[in-house]
Amino acid sequence: MKQAFRIEHDFLGEKAIDDSVYYGIQTLRAIENFHITGIPLSHEPIFIRALGYVKKAAAMANRDLGVLPADVADAIIYASNKLINGAYADQFPTDMIQGGAGTSVNMNANEVIANLGLEYMGHEKGQYEFLHPNNHVNCSQSTNDAYPTAFRIALYFKMNEFIYALDALQQSFAAKGSEFAPVLKMGRTQLQDAVPMSLGDEFNAFATTLREDVQRLREIQALLTEVNMGATAIGTAINAPAGYPELVTQYLGEITGLPIVLAEDLIEATSDTGAFVLVSGMMKRTAIKLSKICNDLRLLSSGPRVGLHEINLPQMQPGSSIMPGKVNPVIPEVVNQTAYYVIGADLTITMAAEAGQLQLNVMEPVISFSLFNMLSYLHHAVDTLREKCVNGITANEEACKQMVMNSIGIVTALNPLLGYEACAAIAKEALNTGKSVHQIVVSEKQYISQAQWDEIYSFENMIHPRFMN
Repeated sequence: MKQAFRIEHDFLGEKAIDDSVYYGIQTLRAIENFHITGIPLSHEPIFIRALGYVKKAAAMANRDLGVLPADVADAIIYASNKLINGAYADQFPTDMIQGGAGTSVNMNANEVIANLGLEYMGHEKGQYEFLHPNNHVNCSQSTNDAYPTAFRIALYFKMNEFIYALDALQQSFAAKGSEFAPVLKMGRTQLQDAVPMSLGDEFNAFATTLREDVQRLREIQALLTEVNMGATAIGTAINAPAGYPELVTQYLGEITGLPIVLAEDLIEATSDTGAFVLVSGMMKRTAIKLSKICNDLRLLSSGPRVGLHEINLPQMQPGSSIMPGKVNPVIPEVVNQTAYYVIGADLTITMAAEAGQLQLNVMEPVISFSLFNMLSYLHHAVDTLREKCVNGITANEEACKQMVMNSIGIVTALNPLLGYEACAAIAKEALNTGKSVHQIVVSEKQYISQAQWDEIYSFENMIHPRFMN
C-alpha cells in the first residue's frame, strides 16, 4: 500500500508528515534534532496524562472567558480526555532530554490534541484552520507555564506511587521488628562489639528511619501543587485574558483532584526550580538511607560459616560461576547500585537548577528526566527489596545469643557496679587470655554472684537496661 502523507508548515518551512500519526511538524523536527537518551516521552505516560489535564483546564477557562468558541473548546476537551485516559501515548516520540525548555513536548501535546480534535469535529488531520495547535490548543499559554505545570502534576502522582511503596517497605521492616523482638544479639559500633540489643530493635530502627522519610516526602510533595499557569512566557501573563490564571488553576484543581494553587509571584514561579531541588534532595536522602540499610543486611547475613551470620536472606540465585554453593546478597546489592544512580541524578538536577538564567530555566527537561528516573528506579528497588528480601529474612537466634555471651562488650553492663577501670582490666584479661567475662567476674574474681550475673544479664535487662549499683 502506498503511504499517505500530509504537508505541514512552520515558519522554517514545510515537511511531509505520515498521515497515520497525530503529531505534526514541530514534533517531527524534535524527532530529527534530539537523539539523546532513546527514551521517548511515551515512556512516561503519567506526564502525557498531566499534559492532558493542563490542556483541558486551559480549554475550559478559555471557553468560559469567551476566548475560544464552544465547539473548538469541546474538541480540545475531548482530545485531552483521551490523553488523560491513557490513549495515544505512542504519539509522543520526542526524546525526554531536549533543547528548548520543553517546547517540543508542549507542541507534541498541542499537535496531537489538535489532530484528535479535528477528527472529532469531522475534519482531516492537518486542517488547522479549524483547530490550530498554537492558536487554539495553546491558547493563553506558553511552554513556560504549561510544561512546568504538567511536570509538577505528573511528579506529584509519581511521588504518590513511590511513597506508597516506601511505606509498604517500612511496614515490612516493622513486622520483622516484631518477629525478631525475642532475639538477643550484639550491637556494634565502628564494626566492633558494643553492647547487647534485640534484633527486633535493629529492624524497628530500619522501619523508623524510612517512616521519617515517608513523612518528609509527603511534606515536600505538597510544594508541587503551586503552579504558574497563566504566567505565559515570563510571568507577565501576556496574551492571557483577565481572570484566566485564577480560573485555569481552579479547573486544574477540580479535574486532577489535587489542591492546586496559583503562585503569588508568577515571574518568580516561572524561573524557579526550587521545589524540584527539594524533591531531588529528599530522594537522595532516602536512597542513602536505603543503601545504608542494605549495607547492614549484607553484613548481618555475611558468612555463612565465617561471617556474622545473624540473619538469613532469601536465596535468590547461585552466586558464583566458580565457587559451588555460594549465594550472594544480590537484592541488597542491586538496591545499593540504584541508590548510587539516584545520588548521581541529584547532582544533575542541582547543576540544571543552578543553570537557570533570568526569567526561565531552560534545563527543565533534564530535571524532569532525572526526577522521573529517580522515582521509577528507586520505586522498583524498594519493591524488590521488600518482596524478594525483607519479607523472607529469618534470624539465627542461637548464633546471635552465643556471640553476645562470648563478647567482651558485655562488661559495659558492670560499669555502675565495678567502675570503668576494673571493667577495662576485665576486658583486657578476657581479650588476652580468651576467657569469658563470666568466668573472670563470677568464677575467678567473684566480683558478683551468679544470681547478680543472672539479673544483670537477663534478656529483659539486656534489651531494656536499667541502672544497677
